[in-house]
Amino acid sequence: MFIQNMIVSGFLPGIFNIAAVVSFQGVMVATAIVAGVGLFIGLFLGFAAKTFAVEQDEREIRVREFLPGVNCGGCGYPGCDNLAAAIAKGEAPANACPVANIEAHKQIAEVMGSTVEETERKVAYVKCVGTCNKTQVKYEYFGVQDCNKAAVAPGKGNKKCSYGCMGYGSCVRVCAFDAIHIVNGIAIVDKEKCTGCSTCTAQCPNKLIELVPVRARHLVGCSSLDKGKDVKAACSAGCIGCKLCVKACEYDAIHVDNNLAYIDYSKCTNCGKCAVVCPVKVIQVEAV
Repeated sequence: MFIQNMIVSGFLPGIFNIAAVVSFQGVMVATAIVAGVGLFIGLFLGFAAKTFAVEQDEREIRVREFLPGVNCGGCGYPGCDNLAAAIAKGEAPANACPVANIEAHKQIAEVMGSTVEETERKVAYVKCVGTCNKTQVKYEYFGVQDCNKAAVAPGKGNKKCSYGCMGYGSCVRVCAFDAIHIVNGIAIVDKEKCTGCSTCTAQCPNKLIELVPVRARHLVGCSSLDKGKDVKAACSAGCIGCKLCVKACEYDAIHVDNNLAYIDYSKCTNCGKCAVVCPVKVIQVEAV
């Protein structure tokens, strides 16, 4: 009866109204607090961004526009952004990128207010022609197909010549330009695709890959330092150090050092006489 009178008299509805008001006020207070905290954080982050911002050299931004963006590391820096920063600071020359062409180098030099000399384009060459049908095999290799891992195996891979291309494709996997492939057991470079970034040269454990002028037409396809008899026992296409090429060259462009022929491309005229007299045909003649 007492409760009924309270309901009738409106006491309970009044309590509910007060609770509703209090609840609404709590929500408003919580909202205001959250909004205030968010505003404070926003203002703080904006202040911090301005205070601790690192100003970027305008030249760095412009230099970056002329770099290819492949991040191959051929310049010696981790990526194109790092190279652009180095060029802008004067720590690297305008033509530091081996992938960019001469026009890009000139544009970078213009940004830096300098000049750049045109350099001869170079491409990678694998100094080994010991294909599967020319080189002798010591054993069957079933390990990881990686040259650097095979290099620590007994005999440095399964081929009898420990100086030559192992053919497991470590250089292929690091090439960002699809310019090198394994053909008949050895790495072959596609000169049209090669940019001369030198990433593959650093990857080869036998140091078989070198950069040569793109105009070079005669190249020694061997890296063995063994004497002629041992070379022939391992590979039918290896340099035997006979020096016939040296005698045939009229320009003093080829020499034999430590049983291996080397060509000085600054003197070589591509006359081809060295390749003609080579008894094992290890001096490769590249197509024009």
